[in-house]
Amino acid sequence: MLHSLNAALSLAVIERATLWMNHVLAGEPVATQRLKPHAGRSIRLHFVGWPAVLPPLRPAAFRVTPAGLLEWCGDDAGADPAALTVNVDASNPALAFAQALTGERPKVDISGDAAFAADLNWLADNLRWDYEDDLARVVGPVPARELARLASGAARGLRELVRSLGARAAPNTPGADAGSGAAGPARS
Repeated sequence: MLHSLNAALSLAVIERATLWMNHVLAGEPVATQRLKPHAGRSIRLHFVGWPAVLPPLRPAAFRVTPAGLLEWCGDDAGADPAALTVNVDASNPALAFAQALTGERPKVDISGDAAFAADLNWLADNLRWDYEDDLARVVGPVPARELARLASGAARGLRELVRSLGARAAPNTPGADAGSGAAGPARS
C-alpha cells in the first residue's frame, strides 16, 4: 500500500515539475533557443546519499524536445545513454529543500557533453520564473506586485536563516562557504 502511494505521489510530482520547468523555459525564448541544438539528448539525474529511512528516489531522466523544452522519460530512463549525467547531493533533503527555496543550487557533479553542460549551466544561472507575471493573470497587477514583494521579503529571511543554520552546522568544514551550491566540472 505504502509503496503504491509513494509511486503515485512520485509520478504526480515529476509530471507537475516537468510542466513547471517547461512553463519557465517557454517564458524565455532565449532558453528554448539554447536547448534546441541539443534536441534528442537526455539528462539523467541521480540523487546521491539519499537517506535510507526515506522512500527511495529513482533516477530521473529528461529528453530535450525539438522545441527546446523537456520531456520526462518515465520508465524509458535507462533505455538510451544520457548525454549528461547529474549527480545531486541528496544526503540532507531538508537542507537541500530549504536551499532550493532560497535560490541556492545543491552540490552537483556533472559528467558528459561539455557544450550541453555549459548551456544547462547558463540556464541555471540566468533563467528565472516570473511568478509575479503569472500571479497578475489571476489576481491583477497590483495585488500580484504586493504578493511578490511579500514573497521576496520572506525569501530574504529564509535565505538568512539557511545561511545561519548552515554556518552553525558546518563551522569546522574547510571551504564551507566557498563552492557551496557550485556545479562541478563538466567532463567529456
